[in-house]
Amino acid sequence: MTRGNRELKTENEVAVQFLESESVALIGPESSAVTHMLSYVVKELQVPLLSFTANDPTLSSLQCQFFFRTTHSDLFQMAAIADIIDYYEWKQVVAIYIDDDRGRNGITSLADQLAVKRSKISHKVPINPDATRVDIQYVLLQVSLMESRVLVVHTCTNWGLDILDVAQDLGMMDSGYVWITTDWLSTIIDISSPLPRKSIAAMQGVITLRSYIKDSDLKRKFATKWENLTTFGVSTYSLYAYDTIWLLARALDAYFDKGGNLSFSKAPPMKDSEGRFLNLDSFSVFNGGKILVENILSVKMNGTTGPIEFTSDKSLDFPAFEVINVIGTGFRTVGYWSNSSRLSTSPPETSKTNQSSSSELLYSIVWPGETVKKPRGWVLPQNGKHLKIGVPIRASFQDFVKEVNGTDMYVGYSIDVFAAAVNLLPYAVPYKFCSYGDGHKNPSYTDLMSHVDAGVFDAAVGDIAIITNRTRMVDFTQPYIESGLVVVAWVRRLSSGTWAFFKPFTAELWCVIGISFVVVGAVVWILEHRKNNEFRGTPKQQVVTALWFSFSTLFFSHKQNMRSTLGRFVVILWLFVVLIISSSYTASLTSILTVQKLSSPIEGIDSLKSRKDRIGYQESSFVRNYLVKEIGISESRLVPLNLPEDYDKALNDGPDNGGVIAVVDERPYIELFLSTRCQFSIVGQEFTKNGWGFAFPHDSPLAIDVSNAILKLSETGELQRIHNKWLMRSACSSQGAELAVERLELKRFKGLFLIIGVACFLSLLVYLVPIIHGYTRQKPHPSESPRARRIQMLISSIDEKGDSVNAHSKKRIRGASSFRSNVDDAYVTGDRSA
Repeated sequence: MTRGNRELKTENEVAVQFLESESVALIGPESSAVTHMLSYVVKELQVPLLSFTANDPTLSSLQCQFFFRTTHSDLFQMAAIADIIDYYEWKQVVAIYIDDDRGRNGITSLADQLAVKRSKISHKVPINPDATRVDIQYVLLQVSLMESRVLVVHTCTNWGLDILDVAQDLGMMDSGYVWITTDWLSTIIDISSPLPRKSIAAMQGVITLRSYIKDSDLKRKFATKWENLTTFGVSTYSLYAYDTIWLLARALDAYFDKGGNLSFSKAPPMKDSEGRFLNLDSFSVFNGGKILVENILSVKMNGTTGPIEFTSDKSLDFPAFEVINVIGTGFRTVGYWSNSSRLSTSPPETSKTNQSSSSELLYSIVWPGETVKKPRGWVLPQNGKHLKIGVPIRASFQDFVKEVNGTDMYVGYSIDVFAAAVNLLPYAVPYKFCSYGDGHKNPSYTDLMSHVDAGVFDAAVGDIAIITNRTRMVDFTQPYIESGLVVVAWVRRLSSGTWAFFKPFTAELWCVIGISFVVVGAVVWILEHRKNNEFRGTPKQQVVTALWFSFSTLFFSHKQNMRSTLGRFVVILWLFVVLIISSSYTASLTSILTVQKLSSPIEGIDSLKSRKDRIGYQESSFVRNYLVKEIGISESRLVPLNLPEDYDKALNDGPDNGGVIAVVDERPYIELFLSTRCQFSIVGQEFTKNGWGFAFPHDSPLAIDVSNAILKLSETGELQRIHNKWLMRSACSSQGAELAVERLELKRFKGLFLIIGVACFLSLLVYLVPIIHGYTRQKPHPSESPRARRIQMLISSIDEKGDSVNAHSKKRIRGASSFRSNVDDAYVTGDRSA
């Protein structure tokens, strides 16, 4: 009989013996597998079962009300290990475990905890409970060929040291490896210290967990008594066992204090998992079992492990662990973990609710190989296999990716970038390119990504655009070239022409500018002519003066001096308007006369969307779906094109002759297409932003290293050199050419004309109101003619020079006074005659 089976049988026999003797409670057993079986039996017999070693996460006190775990579940250990792995940014681990209930269920919990951290178990490596050293050696040889170097060992004390010893012999405790164990290793260290030298050598640099128990007087007293009784050291399980006994004792005291007694009844018929009846005639049901369960749940005590209290789900409160690094002949605590504070360099009592504010959640660790540098955590598989890298075989634009005929070699811009990045890696990457596509038409890159996701290829290299639906299937590296969708259309070059000096402004703007000159001249004449002799003379002279003054301001060459304050105010604002207009005109005319202009019926994606003409796109590209789903262009308008020659022909034919009005494609393709075709040009702005990258499976560590290598290529200028080698072969220069810009319109100068208009209106208002008001206060002479004559006199008064107006006003006042005096005299004389 093998060791594993022998121990299980012994535990079963001992448990059965106790249950046959009318037991009121059962402490143990050590094995989770036996605990699983007994939990169903004690449920029928109503006998509380307390275990301080059954860590299996699937053992639940909620499923069996008579089972109590008086230690912490492995679920919390796995959460702590997942946090450690996440802290060091490892994405894949290899799980080594004993293939029993506890081992399998514990590793399942680890996988769940890692998934939360976006990591995973890349390989599960079970070890048979009856395995020999040779079997363990064979298993670890397979592990040594795997990619991940982060190894989590979840076993028990009986097999753990054998695994580490074999790993030491195979050279798997050297630099580059990471070994993390559950608390079985700390238990061995606590119980068996000092360990043999060979065992110490086999665990150097290993990280292990140990239940955190705060130091106390009760703990120290127990340790002193333990040392006097045995040569074994005190482990955390020794303390949990001691507290379990006291826990049950307190519950029994409470049971008897409340009048409980020991009474039993015959066990009912029971069936096993296969429906067969079990012979339980020798077993008895404890009639006070349910009351004793309630007493156990209500116990609150301070034990050697600290405060003992059950939560609502019948688990011990406040799970916490020490993170231990084995160094030399001892170990060092490098941090702590608790369910509330997670990883921290502070003990859980001082950080019960908040995670450590420091970025350092663990102290420095000495890793296997006596190095303090964090291991990368993975290597390329050492199984003699090369990475299979899918390469799309293009039918067009082969400057990016091209297969050399008759060989398995590939050339092109994308291939050179990948090769240069791989050469910068600090380790060798054996790989081979595998073609994807038939070479007659461009393959679907999205399908290629699905092959990487499915494991057909280990990576994909080529001109692969990074778009949303592809990132759901693979991880991309840092983009090695910027890309985005652009519109290319047929253009014609515009010459400046004889009347080029009229082109800067639209006809509407020219008209408004001319009217403004006339209006401002008239306003300035009105404001100045009464006080300023330079604005007086014959009507013809005054009109010429007003127009000359206004238009001469265009060149800031006006000679007339301003006498009135309002006139100066209007002229200052008008000169500002003239400055802006003349500067804009000069800049626009310079551009027209010196820069070659291109004209196209398409101005960008918006104008393309509003038309009904057909649009070309690269066949098998993501462009089709983007234009239909994101831009809203009808699918019937889209024409697939394969080769650059197809682009050329379709654009030259135009939509009226079976061609297309424009082609939408990614910028690198279009720039290569335009390098030898100067009759076409990019119109409008780039309307998406993305890039090209290399694809790897999700969480592939190689993607991160290649990304860093691409950044180094960019910093050193090597990336630009590769770009120039493949993509800088333009046969026609577009330098100094641009699409014809819009002429300057009235709407761009509305604010200026509004300002000068308001200024003129307010100035005229301020000027005319006092004049009109003063005139209305004068009483007309009886001999003066009707209203028409009065209006004529008002206009004449406005037109008169300032000094003449004052004299005329005084004369009118004196005349009116004399007239009133004569009337009064006549009235007096007439009265006397009467």
